Amino acid sequence: MTGKLRLSIVILCLLTFPTLLVIAAPATSQDPGPRGGPAGAGGPLPNLTAGQLAAFTDGADDFNTSHSVDGSVPGADATGLGPTFNLENCGGCHSVPNVGGTSPALNPQIASATAVGANNEVPSFLSAQGPVREARFILNPDGTPDGGVHGLFTIAGRSDARGCKLKQPDFDTEVQRGNVVFRIPTPVFGDGLLENIPDSTILANKASSRAEKAALGIAGRENRNPQDGTITRFGWKAQNPSLMNFSGEAYNVEMGVTNEVFPTERNQTASCQFNPTPEDHSDFEGGVSGVQHFTDFMRFLAPPTPAPDTPSIVTGRQLFSSVGCAFCHTPSMKTRDSDIAALSRKTANLFSDLLVHHMGQGLADHIPQGVASGDEFRTAPLWGAGQRLFFLHDGRTSDLKTAILAHQSSGSEANAVIGNFKTLSGQEQQNLLNFLRSL
Repeated sequence: MTGKLRLSIVILCLLTFPTLLVIAAPATSQDPGPRGGPAGAGGPLPNLTAGQLAAFTDGADDFNTSHSVDGSVPGADATGLGPTFNLENCGGCHSVPNVGGTSPALNPQIASATAVGANNEVPSFLSAQGPVREARFILNPDGTPDGGVHGLFTIAGRSDARGCKLKQPDFDTEVQRGNVVFRIPTPVFGDGLLENIPDSTILANKASSRAEKAALGIAGRENRNPQDGTITRFGWKAQNPSLMNFSGEAYNVEMGVTNEVFPTERNQTASCQFNPTPEDHSDFEGGVSGVQHFTDFMRFLAPPTPAPDTPSIVTGRQLFSSVGCAFCHTPSMKTRDSDIAALSRKTANLFSDLLVHHMGQGLADHIPQGVASGDEFRTAPLWGAGQRLFFLHDGRTSDLKTAILAHQSSGSEANAVIGNFKTLSGQEQQNLLNFLRSL
């Protein structure tokens, strides 16, 4: 065959079968990244009463309000910051894709280190490109378990904390010892619905498909409140029993603001005590506390709206179930009867079983909370995953596929499921990733 004839045949094929150039499936898959368009999140639940909507609006305002020690700092008129803290407001941590979400791309903690004269150093594990982090120490200096949050910054040197003398923890030394682990903010979208899922529904879902789960090595168990035995469900290890408890703890631990739920200063250095405690409280004249405002905001915050279906998303949803992801990331559960109609008998498309699972040595943070051990974590709800910038409990990756693969390590209940994911073709994996980015 001459060269001219061979070229003619190739050209004829291209003209006759042009789709041959585009039908090849990708050899590998990749995270398509946070989807664009409207946030589809941050607004109230539908059908709230006028009073409930007002409570949501007031709560959102407080959620975004910055704090100073005594209210004297312009733009930070709420009081009670410190003596140690991680940020001056809730909204800076929970801001993407909208208020109530998780860490933004640009880390607001960097500016907090030296705001209004503070003399903090930025710890090595924080960067301007995020994520927002809190730090926990695994062990105390004497080798006993620690596990608590150590505030990144102190109020020492600030113009509103004159006379305070308080050093930051020695993070550099603890990092070198391998004694520091991190958490990033959990999104709080749809949390009122999660709070209203009955314990019985969680347990019934746990008992469902028992044989299929066991064949994949999936178990899972509920974390429980040691005081009343009910199932806890908020936080990375499902350690908090209610939104009120979650709000009060975060107010005290993350901002240092004592309140009616957590009324004791975590750091009692005498030179850094400037306010009577609790610093946040109801005024007994009809005024609502900050903790109540935060609770109202989260309780009435709607879940994110997913993207419209495409053929790839529909296929990815089917693969999500067939490889076994849905055994832990349960697509939906029903809420109970509630005196709040907007929360009563609703379908919560949470993609979580609200149980804790062993995630193996690769993800272990060695911090027990409640019954959750050092490598157990709550199945993270996936609604809103389409626009998240950071993944896993410590924000170690911005790549969704990397986060999926990190579920596989020695001792993880997800090993067989991730093995199934790895057997998918490049196009099938891409469909599954596209589905997750649609949520």
